[in-house]
Amino acid sequence: MNYEQAMDWLNGFQRFGIKLGLERIKILCERLGNPQKNYRVVHVGGTNGKGSVCRCLGSILTAAGYKTGVYLSPHLQRFTERFLINDEEISEEEIVDLVKKIKPIILEMQKQKETPTYFEIVTAMCFQHFKNEKVDFAVIEVGLGGRFDATNIVKPEVCVITNVSLEHQDRLGKTIGDIAFEKAGIIKNNIPVVTGAADTGLDVIKKIALEKKSEVITITDDDYKRTTGNLNGQIFLIHGKIKDYNVKTKMIGEFQGFNIGLAVMAVEQLQMNGLFLTDENIYDGVLNTSIPGRMEITSQDPFVLLDGAHNIEGIRVLVDAIKKDFICDRLILVLGSLSDKNIREMVEIIAPISDVIIVTRSSNPRACNSKKLKKIVLEVVPDKEVIIRDKILDAVNYAKSISKNEDLICVTGSLFTVAEAKNVS
Repeated sequence: MNYEQAMDWLNGFQRFGIKLGLERIKILCERLGNPQKNYRVVHVGGTNGKGSVCRCLGSILTAAGYKTGVYLSPHLQRFTERFLINDEEISEEEIVDLVKKIKPIILEMQKQKETPTYFEIVTAMCFQHFKNEKVDFAVIEVGLGGRFDATNIVKPEVCVITNVSLEHQDRLGKTIGDIAFEKAGIIKNNIPVVTGAADTGLDVIKKIALEKKSEVITITDDDYKRTTGNLNGQIFLIHGKIKDYNVKTKMIGEFQGFNIGLAVMAVEQLQMNGLFLTDENIYDGVLNTSIPGRMEITSQDPFVLLDGAHNIEGIRVLVDAIKKDFICDRLILVLGSLSDKNIREMVEIIAPISDVIIVTRSSNPRACNSKKLKKIVLEVVPDKEVIIRDKILDAVNYAKSISKNEDLICVTGSLFTVAEAKNVS
């Protein structure tokens, strides 16, 4: 079996879609010997910022000398991006070895009509890889929701719930309270939870944490302050629960102070649990953190910004960052979204600040039709210039062809859109 054959086999399970529940992942991991029990874990859920917090946590723990695995989803360009150890991707050969190990177990489960989903198989592969590599820590990102997400069989030392806003309402519930309940499902008995949730979301998290006798550590906008910042990086004052930290980051966007603050407060909880880690490790870890596809500048001639914002809050944060950090004559927006997102609400936030809007479609089967997307945009901003370019390659190239020196091209709406744009921008 080679890498292409392994991925073909694995991708074949995507047709089974998403089936929330812990029964199949428990069976799968039990037959692997429960690899997820072989290292210390930080479990990260929430609506936005999960990937940023995971990468920052992983970078800090690595800077402290711990062998650290980070599990991310979805990947941006390569499947191997999902499994990181000390910020290095898994090799294709290791993927093949993992598939060879797990395939007989899956075939037996299929015979018993217990076919796992794609995400469950990938999650089990990750747990096994981290065991194989004898990591000290694993930072595990929740895939969807929390309570019934495949990652929720880990026993973490600290949980993080970044925030709660409307997303995946077909599966997680119609209200903030419903969604917060699902995300709070990762809280374990007597395990601290760090969160940036507010209002109803925070109330639900606190209620569940109280039932599980778990301490809640909160972060608000008052707990971080950007002291300097430009397109080359930023400095934040982070008010931790133990002390304050002046951290430098190469990431852009004031919102990253919030994500860094969550990571720092989670690390403080680990320190209080006996982990040896210095302030210098925190400073180095934050400085070394990078987030592909999130507020990523890929070109300055013309200026191209990629951001995988794919829900209402993500778009709102992106718009705020553009207003604060970029000066441009025109904003040329390249927009492609999945059809199951709150597209109209996203458009209502970003379209008014855009001068030219190019609608496009990623190769993902769930991507919104370009004609439908154009119709929605024109219903929101009928006076805007809206152009269809069905292929993202064509959309980005067209945006470049019409851009001038003082313009900003922003590609957003979906991580899948950004992933394809990254190949050409």
